[in-house]
Amino acid sequence: MAAPATKRRKLEHSDSEAESEGSFAGFDDTNGVEWDGSDAEDASEGSHVPMNGLEEVDDDEDMGDDVEDEEDEHEDEHENEFEGEEDVHPSRKQTTAGKATSASKPPKRPAPSLQDGVYTAEMFKSNIFKLQVDELLDQVKPKYGKKEAPAENAMRTLKTIIEQIPSRDPLPIAEAEKALKSAGVAVPFPSPRPPKDALYKLQYVPPANVNATGSYPLKTATRSEEGLSIDLVVSMPKALFQDKDYLNHRYFYKRAYYLACLAAGIKASKEHKFDLSFDCLNGNELQPILVVRPSGNGDADDFTSSKCQITVLLGLPENTFAQNKLLPNSNCVRPKGNEEEALNKTLTATPFYNNTLQSDANITAYLSLLHGIASRAEAFKDACVLGRIWLKQRGFGSELRKGGFGNFEWAAITALLLQPNAGTGAQSVSSGYSSYQLFKSTLQFLSRGDLTRKPFIFQALDITIPDAETAPVVFDGPRGQNILFKMTPWSYLRLRFEAKATIAMLSDGVFDHFDAAFILRTELLKYRYDATLEIPLSSLELQTAGEAYHSRLSESCRKIYRSLTRSLTDRVTALSFSMPVEESWSISSRRPQEKQSKSILVNFATDPANATRTVDHGPSAENKQEAATFRKFWGEKAELRRFKDGSILESVVWPVKDASVSVMEQIVRYIVGKHVGDKVLEQAKFTSDAFGHLVPAGRMQGQSGTAPFLPIMNAFSAMEKDIRDLEDLPLRLRHLRAADPQLRYTSVAIPAAGHHPASVVLQFEGSGRWPDDLCAIQRTKIAFLLRLAELLHKLDTGYVARVGIENPSQPAQNQAFLDVTVSAGFTFRIRIFHDREPTLFDRQIKDKSLDASSRESAAASLALYKREFVQSPLHAQVLQTLCTRFLALSPSIRLVKKWFASHLLAPHFSPELIELLVIRTFLQPHPWPVPSTATTGFLRTLAWISRWDWRHVPLIVDFSSNFSANPTDLEDTTSRGMKPEDLERLRTRFEAWRRIDPAMNRVVLFAATNLDEEGTTWTDKANPEKVVAARLTALAKAATQAVRADEDRLLRRINTGTIATQDGLTPMSLFTTNITVFDIIITISSKHTLKPSKKSTSKPQFKNLDLQKANSNLATPASTPLPQLFAEELLEIYGDAVLWFWDPETLDKIAGLWNPAVTGTRSWKVKPGWNSEPLARKEGVDIQANKAAMLHEIRRLGGDLVKSIDVK
Repeated sequence: MAAPATKRRKLEHSDSEAESEGSFAGFDDTNGVEWDGSDAEDASEGSHVPMNGLEEVDDDEDMGDDVEDEEDEHEDEHENEFEGEEDVHPSRKQTTAGKATSASKPPKRPAPSLQDGVYTAEMFKSNIFKLQVDELLDQVKPKYGKKEAPAENAMRTLKTIIEQIPSRDPLPIAEAEKALKSAGVAVPFPSPRPPKDALYKLQYVPPANVNATGSYPLKTATRSEEGLSIDLVVSMPKALFQDKDYLNHRYFYKRAYYLACLAAGIKASKEHKFDLSFDCLNGNELQPILVVRPSGNGDADDFTSSKCQITVLLGLPENTFAQNKLLPNSNCVRPKGNEEEALNKTLTATPFYNNTLQSDANITAYLSLLHGIASRAEAFKDACVLGRIWLKQRGFGSELRKGGFGNFEWAAITALLLQPNAGTGAQSVSSGYSSYQLFKSTLQFLSRGDLTRKPFIFQALDITIPDAETAPVVFDGPRGQNILFKMTPWSYLRLRFEAKATIAMLSDGVFDHFDAAFILRTELLKYRYDATLEIPLSSLELQTAGEAYHSRLSESCRKIYRSLTRSLTDRVTALSFSMPVEESWSISSRRPQEKQSKSILVNFATDPANATRTVDHGPSAENKQEAATFRKFWGEKAELRRFKDGSILESVVWPVKDASVSVMEQIVRYIVGKHVGDKVLEQAKFTSDAFGHLVPAGRMQGQSGTAPFLPIMNAFSAMEKDIRDLEDLPLRLRHLRAADPQLRYTSVAIPAAGHHPASVVLQFEGSGRWPDDLCAIQRTKIAFLLRLAELLHKLDTGYVARVGIENPSQPAQNQAFLDVTVSAGFTFRIRIFHDREPTLFDRQIKDKSLDASSRESAAASLALYKREFVQSPLHAQVLQTLCTRFLALSPSIRLVKKWFASHLLAPHFSPELIELLVIRTFLQPHPWPVPSTATTGFLRTLAWISRWDWRHVPLIVDFSSNFSANPTDLEDTTSRGMKPEDLERLRTRFEAWRRIDPAMNRVVLFAATNLDEEGTTWTDKANPEKVVAARLTALAKAATQAVRADEDRLLRRINTGTIATQDGLTPMSLFTTNITVFDIIITISSKHTLKPSKKSTSKPQFKNLDLQKANSNLATPASTPLPQLFAEELLEIYGDAVLWFWDPETLDKIAGLWNPAVTGTRSWKVKPGWNSEPLARKEGVDIQANKAAMLHEIRRLGGDLVKSIDVK
């Protein structure tokens, strides 16, 4: 299978460092450390990562030679050893996997065999996938060399300083705090702060040990733009703590004081200077940490060149506190008062507090667990790196505000799956698995089952999960900790959804979704979600919360989540929060209050089938208790209604008269105002489907995207029924098929009376009486159309039928059509399809007695025939099915078509090709779900076009992948989905075209489907040309960058609270083209354009005149606008010399680019085909295009149509 990539070169494996510095050097991945997410913050912005390294591999090249039999080599990595070592190349890490999956060990052999490829395919989905994974791992892993050496030296220095910090005598809290304050260090006590009259004292003694921990010594770190974060764990001596210090934050107070003493000691060092600040581990205020950054002064301790930061963590010796006191159902925060009274009461469990304390005690335990697993399972490290990349691209992190699932959680769960479970004694996952198999196994574990309802308890008995626990539970028995304790209900739902989506991608046997799984950044709000609610922190009125600020904020988020999920029910498929980023603070001050100018974003992914529902049914009136609860929740909106089936139910009804306010927005605003607060309602900003209003009926208010087309579809069905019922036709009707965008729900404008005729293809039943000559067949068609018009006139249903003539210069092509206008004013253009014609054209093409021009004409006629009479009706049928299945498809296509037209590209792209580009977004939506609004469909299509390397990658759409049976019940199609061999056949055809036409003078874009394997039906004859396709890519990239920049501005406002100096992105700005790039601009007189005239709307309107005008238009279909005819004539006359562009929706200007290949200077000849002028040369006469004369000709040809002609 050819690699789905962008350039063509052969791949070779190499262990050299130089080769791995290639295309992924700037890969935007998670930095730092494996443990508890103390990695430096995941960047809130990221982007699609270009992948330049994985290209086509020759078919005869066996990929399996990467699996080699080598002796196992285990690296002993001591916890505090910082010596850089070379990584084992990933291709060598398959040894164990190969042994595990094969019945017998394959013998060593000098040449690769097919069997090697089989092993690789089983372990890595496909050979190409393995090569992609190998290159990705090579590019993101740090080299542990000279670059990291300064950071390692700084860590040794820090270790020495920390070990030499002198002890501090036990002091009461107030005195201890005052002593450190005099040293310029504020103790980062968690809230609530310790009572001043506390009986216990705070003390500092040198640590038990200081070691490196996390992903850096384990060698599962990854490079990123932000640099590495290296963890240094300082183990506090056990003697500092008493048996009951686990209660009421006493341990955390002593921990905070110990950390402040470390900060004071490092700050006091005269020989070594570092930049110190406090931060919270993963945003957990119970766990302050010390962040050490380079001073930047250029001395021996300056590690700026390493692009690292060092995080000092505090560890608690194991078994300091009794394990049974810290179980999930234990209470460790007792209410104030008599302790005996507290014991008699039933106390609420404190699982978050307990797990936080356990996580401090388990730092070393988890490091040894991960180290042991890495030594037994060679692929474990690479699986962790793949997991880090996957999490980063989806916006997950160990921080509380990033979902509470990061690199440590991934590694810990993978490690647990590789261990035997106490229940069965069998391992869940084999240690011989490849990195890809381990990665996929972890995803499958996360996607299966609901860990909030059915906890996963590993090697532990009699563990009770309390009702107070809202997080999912993966309880690690040997270490007594719930690994997922930091997760929220919404982040866990999102994690499960992303895991399921990735499993579905990786299980696709046809298409390679490597980019979607690892390269694309998926957590882009405008691509992932359909609506957002921005809530300023100030509106929550938490300024007065004081020490309880963070718990109050967390509770507010949970309240918003519960209220919105209950009210929106099945209208949303996902609801998540984007929280502002927390910052570190100076060691000399208390933790500052969070800026209240920051905001929270609530993101909604909607279900289009339910999002616009106007009535919500509640419980029956007979269920008193449930009905009372319903009325209490909905308040004044709840009302009792009787329905058609006789039921009497509590209900909520939402009006849709105001099209600017969607049902979703009404519900969200009402619920926020009622359950969260009036101030929140006043300041909250709701945004949804920002681009939908740019096309008529684009927002699907209370209906599907196809609803506006129902009048013309009903008229078409009625006409088909009437034609079938005609008894005097010579032949019975077999099919009457739509072949027009208006009849497949994809025209930009909604069809109305007086619209442009909609094309229809009519086929009669077979008969042997048809003539066997192409010209005679066309005459027979005319006779049929005349007879059909005569019979329709006789009906009393108000049909108006007129026969028209076309293609007079090509007598073998279709010569006539019948325009039928129905009483409602819709017009259909009927052409007759006869299946004998392609055979006759084919006979002419193969007839050697005919001259070359006749055979070329026959070939062109055959291609036109197949497009108009075979593929176009088939395409329309598929679109009709897809648009009723995917409710947002129709408005998305219409929005994309409007974008093409606005940038003057529409004349160069067939409507069917544009539709295929959007259909691909819906049928192959990975890594996102199927778009639910016109905006997400439109923006994702542009994003894909901006990434599409059409020079080397074909557009392939599998219509059958989403249907149990083929959407078109045609005899020549199959009901199965596309298979790998079908995909390979299409790619081979594409490569053949590139070999035949390497300059792409005939076929620039290759667009194939399982129903049309030609690939050139909509793109033949350089439609579009290379320069136009390049312009499309450039415009799509510019639009995508503008959308990303707008999202970055939004996130900046949320995270910092600063108001952007630049204006935000307006939807119309993406539809405004830059005409200065064109050489010629022909401005059309305003009275001839299709833009609505402002003058006409200001005139007084009279109802009787409007009715007369409407009635006169019913029988007369719209003719082709004059500017359209003018543009087509320019194309016919000057098409070789000038490339013409115009917007068929407005026709207000026609732009042109001179073709330098034609209009440049060339040697003189007779009749060059365009207006030319001679140029005198020493050795003869050359000619060049007489551009001034051409422009005068155009001006004369346009006459009153042309207002002005501007030339660059």
